[in-house]
Amino acid sequence: MKAFTAVIERCPDTGLYTGYVPNLAGAHSQGETLDELQCNLREVIEMLLEDDQAILRGEFIGTQNITLTV
Repeated sequence: MKAFTAVIERCPDTGLYTGYVPNLAGAHSQGETLDELQCNLREVIEMLLEDDQAILRGEFIGTQNITLTV
């Protein structure tokens, strides 16, 4: 079993959720709901792993909040 971390954003124009796996080239998708996005990302990752196209590019560490006084 492998675990992958996805970065998820919501497009303000379309309302769609978009997600990608930062260290896995080609692993990105979108969905109308978070559940749909997770299902779509799972399918993409499985396809990449099955086709031996999974290219890991570094290790995802996390996110940081940057605060500015403007």
